[in-house]
Amino acid sequence: MPVYYINSYDIINEEEYAKYGPPVLRLLHKYSAEVLASDLRAKAIEGTARRMNAVIKFPSEAAALQCYKDPEYQPLKELRWRCTDNCNMILVHALE
Repeated sequence: MPVYYINSYDIINEEEYAKYGPPVLRLLHKYSAEVLASDLRAKAIEGTARRMNAVIKFPSEAAALQCYKDPEYQPLKELRWRCTDNCNMILVHALE
């Protein structure tokens, strides 16, 4: 069953954060993931909008968690942590 990562965070270092996207996209392809939405101009209807908002579809929960734990992702995750604030990364399951 497909699952979705819903990510939102504020980018606090644009120059460093620019190094994050390209290698992450390559890693996502390794796990058959698809970026469904990625937006730097989201509008808050309720709550507080973050600078970056993304929805990423994975074919399964196992694939999503393997990607997150992949040794290739660990330095990228550290980079993201250094360049962002107020990070939320939520894994949700598709409706059956």
